[in-house]
Amino acid sequence: MSTIRRAFATSPAVRHDNPLGLPARRPAPQIPRRGGPIQKRPLPYVRKVLAVASGKGGVGKSTVAVNLALSLAMQAHAATGAPARVGILDLDIFGPSVPKLMGLDAAPEPRLTQSGAIVPLTNHGLPCMSMGLLLPREANADTAVVWRGLMVQKAVQQLLFDIDWREPPQEGGAELDVLVLDLPPGTGDVPLTLGQLVNVDGAVIVSTPQDVALSDVRKGVTMFQKISVPITGLLLNQSHFLCPSCATPHHLFGSPERFHATAASMGVPVLGALPLVPAVSEASDGGAPFVLAGTSTNTEKAGVEWRETMAAVAKSVWRFLGR
Repeated sequence: MSTIRRAFATSPAVRHDNPLGLPARRPAPQIPRRGGPIQKRPLPYVRKVLAVASGKGGVGKSTVAVNLALSLAMQAHAATGAPARVGILDLDIFGPSVPKLMGLDAAPEPRLTQSGAIVPLTNHGLPCMSMGLLLPREANADTAVVWRGLMVQKAVQQLLFDIDWREPPQEGGAELDVLVLDLPPGTGDVPLTLGQLVNVDGAVIVSTPQDVALSDVRKGVTMFQKISVPITGLLLNQSHFLCPSCATPHHLFGSPERFHATAASMGVPVLGALPLVPAVSEASDGGAPFVLAGTSTNTEKAGVEWRETMAAVAKSVWRFLGR
């Protein structure tokens, strides 16, 4: 198998119709023309697709997406008891976070199959792919993606349709039960491209309690409704802080009542409320998602509540997806 980052990095000119520099493959589905029918389709080797989104940046969406994906991987099929196969795809082209969160920021180049598809990298038992895994590595420098909208759309199409999620990546390999998509914040090109091209089975929208975040939650709900993506529910992050010396929740960023009122007014269920736990940030920076933390680092009641809430959210999502 060949590798992809080298081709991406050494290409003399990044073509707008092939920004990832992949070998020639069947063309990805195209954005429909204005007024034309929207032809959605399933993703290759993926049974269910779950989008994790936020209207506002900085609400912890990527951290939630990674931990939710790992919590879904802890679910089992009711009929067979077999564990779920879950993957995560980072669709934030400009600010990818999944490599850091999954401990893959120093990972080797992704391989390509003989047919030219990208083989995802795996850590913590979770197959992952991100724009951050495809960029060239430069000494003492962060590589920025400086692309206009058309290039972004094409890159998203390639990430959606040119990844082989089977294990092993060959005929007869096991498909994914669920692919979690970590979307960029807002209602721009990426979620619109996704909604126009892909059969998305559910969407989890993450928010914090502040009014400035909730106003964008309403926009996110409206966007998913317009592109016919079913909304699994809203998840409140950093809902409250539990002081180690008392049992009283402290609402540092405002009362959660406004969040619940927003959900009720839009007819969207609330999946749960995650407390503010400093160890979650520390685990994320170390590339070891918090749901995998051992009891030695997770004995505080806030940490226990965080993990139990995330497990309950995963069970709700699993049932929603009909798995």
